[in-house]
Amino acid sequence: MKDIIRIGNGQGFWGDSIDAPVNLVKGGPLDYLTLDYLAEVTLSIMQRQKLKNPKTGYARDFIDLVNSILPEIQENGLKVITNAGGVNPEACREELQNISENKIKIGVIQGDDIYPDIQMLRDKGVTFDHMDSGQSFDEIADKVYSANVYINSFTISDALEQGAQIILAGRVSDPGLALGPCIYEFGWNKENYNKIAAGTLAGHITECGAQCTGGNFSNWRDVPDMANLGYPIIEMS
Repeated sequence: MKDIIRIGNGQGFWGDSIDAPVNLVKGGPLDYLTLDYLAEVTLSIMQRQKLKNPKTGYARDFIDLVNSILPEIQENGLKVITNAGGVNPEACREELQNISENKIKIGVIQGDDIYPDIQMLRDKGVTFDHMDSGQSFDEIADKVYSANVYINSFTISDALEQGAQIILAGRVSDPGLALGPCIYEFGWNKENYNKIAAGTLAGHITECGAQCTGGNFSNWRDVPDMANLGYPIIEMS
């Protein structure tokens, strides 16, 4: 375990620059690279893809990214944590094993995708009626394409404990991508509220990539070379 860890976030949304995480890794050194791909609409798109083709439903561009940084993962000890698995992390894992010739250890976090279980849960008395308006779920049941619950960050720590070099998740929390390695490296437990809050804050600031390094600046026209914006790195101790 290290006294200080460096966590770079190179992805703020699905479709973000694929060059950003590569530049972060090549510029190093990094202990962890986190990548946030998911929003609610993204999950719906991925679920519709999976319904058409059971081998899809994840961020395809993540495969190309990993292919670009394989030496850093295999030789330099870089660990990658992402929700690029979308609604089909198992299929994403299979593709990653193919490009790496089964030479990297990949952890998959499951349990967030409850889409196949909606009817079973309703039969058991779980209600999905609208929390604010009270609108019945029956009115929109035939229009639902995705249903996910958040998985906590201790699952990421568990996967690291088991030696995962890449961790593929669906709907873990966005800040949890950075919080997970903090829990693992520093041995935080569920009662370390202040430390978990600090890790959550760090992950929340960086989860949207370059938005925290100037990307949200309203006078962007006045910034020289704004297209070459840097992406954030957390130094956590």
